[in-house]
Amino acid sequence: MDYAQPLVAFYRNLQSDDRGRMLDDILARDDDWLESTHDYIQWLFPLAAPSGANPFAPVLDEAQIAVFRQDAALQEKLLQAFGRMLAFYGLERQGDAIAKGPNWSRRKVNWFTRPTHNNLRITRILASLRLLGLESEARAFYRALIGLTESEADVGVGEEALIYWGRAVVLS
Repeated sequence: MDYAQPLVAFYRNLQSDDRGRMLDDILARDDDWLESTHDYIQWLFPLAAPSGANPFAPVLDEAQIAVFRQDAALQEKLLQAFGRMLAFYGLERQGDAIAKGPNWSRRKVNWFTRPTHNNLRITRILASLRLLGLESEARAFYRALIGLTESEADVGVGEEALIYWGRAVVLS
């Protein structure tokens, strides 16, 4: 059954993405690889609409969404993917909140101090988390992002990104 649902099979490490990479292999990649590779994020954080950046990424359907929302193992793997991307951004989960991680100073220059493609990735992450049943994590991430833009001196995140992030949390 999982092979009929490519994203479910990918998240169960039964099937690779369109480039032959398994989920656990992607999660083990270093930050430089995550920054310079642009076709994995659609697999880690799928949506119900086709990706303009990766036409080979599968699109979630209602059956896959239902499986993700009901399966604790898939939810745990999604949390692992979320945790990896948080670390990539210099953030970490602390209970029910998201806060600066120990690598914040080093990682923020890749996305926070200037507009980058990571703004789009964050929008995707927020929307996918909500769609797949991790609404509270999406809201916590959004609150952390807003808090950082209000408290940090070197904010390069534009107003447009903030609008998209808010929409992703509310409308997805």
